[in-house]
Amino acid sequence: MKRFYKEVSVIPSPERGGSEALASGEGSVLHRWAIYQILLDSRPIKTPKRAPLALPSQALAEAVATEWRNQGEEVKPRSMHLTKLANTAIDRVAGREAETVEKIVAYSNDLLCYRAQAPEELAARQAAAWDPLLAWAAERYGVRFHTGSGLAYIAQPPETLAALRQALAALDAFRLTALANAAPILGSVVLTLALAEARLEPETAFAVSQLDERYQAEKWGEDPEAAARAQALATELSAAARFFHLLSSP
Repeated sequence: MKRFYKEVSVIPSPERGGSEALASGEGSVLHRWAIYQILLDSRPIKTPKRAPLALPSQALAEAVATEWRNQGEEVKPRSMHLTKLANTAIDRVAGREAETVEKIVAYSNDLLCYRAQAPEELAARQAAAWDPLLAWAAERYGVRFHTGSGLAYIAQPPETLAALRQALAALDAFRLTALANAAPILGSVVLTLALAEARLEPETAFAVSQLDERYQAEKWGEDPEAAARAQALATELSAAARFFHLLSSP
């Protein structure tokens, strides 16, 4: 669509500091802390469901505003990854936090738990890259993951799933949105949590998740379509990580 605005600004929302909670278009409470709105020529941006695009961090609001400032004569929503995540948090996750937690916990059927029997070189690479992360998760969250070889489903201990739910349930709709976008890209709840905890940078987390694919590309050559798709996913993952960490910035 054609660009319809000239100026983009960030202001404290009218709800800031008050006791009233901001609600989404469906009436679900988003948050009860200081929030910031983004204006296009003095008019507040609305989400697709017509809720105010209000964010709990000024740093995130400024980053979203920058996406709007950087648009040319044509506004290209697909290029605005942070805006998309903010809209998702407000329109689709707020009020559905428990459901979103379950979507993330589903990735406890974790990529890192499925090991190759052969070739030996690939199995060794998996062990070197993945075992330290499973050990980190065990120490950080008190969880234990079963691992195995082959494609058969590996059930994880109920206490592991309960601990993951507890850790994720402490997060708000915005942070859950970021992790719910990261988990399918990584195929791993452990990598997703490592990204959230800044244990891994997004580039490293993505590379670890693509270990098998990179091994195959080394042996048989890289498929251009697969490489383009991987690059698109890496971009999405980087945006999700940035979104998550901007929420903790001043």
